[in-house]
Amino acid sequence: MSANAPTTTLDANFSSPEATPTPWEQGQHILEDAGTFWISTVRPDGRPHVTPLIAVWHDGAIYFCTGAGERKAKNLAANSNCILTTGTNDLNDGLDVVVEGEAVRVTDDDLLRRLAALWESKHGWKFDAHDGEFHHEAGSALVFEVAPVKAFGFGKGEPYSQTRWRF
Repeated sequence: MSANAPTTTLDANFSSPEATPTPWEQGQHILEDAGTFWISTVRPDGRPHVTPLIAVWHDGAIYFCTGAGERKAKNLAANSNCILTTGTNDLNDGLDVVVEGEAVRVTDDDLLRRLAALWESKHGWKFDAHDGEFHHEAGSALVFEVAPVKAFGFGKGEPYSQTRWRF
């Protein structure tokens, strides 16, 4: 993943008059610290599917895991485009971040071992990484990388703002 800074713009149509664009570093901080993300995928019949999950931000991308038989994994096998969202439930404070990208399966065992260490340090979940998957007592999990193509930051509270980051 390229570490290039995105192009940042403020959408004045959806921002308070005194708002300024949110710096990408602030959006990235939200992604690094997030406890829960929501992933949106598309079912084969075109209906949306949304579910919460945990993830880690590493080297310019979001990584998440899922069982091969889970709905999101099946959806991604047919259409790898997805959206990951995180933020707060407070309408008047904080920053919500929405990331659009393509979920690409990670099978490199060295990278999987680094990611497993991040999962354990951030979430307390312990995985063994080998044979292109995460393994744990309940079975195995596929790991996906989503490098942002486009992201949005929704600043809440005065001033409200909508920032777009293009990568």
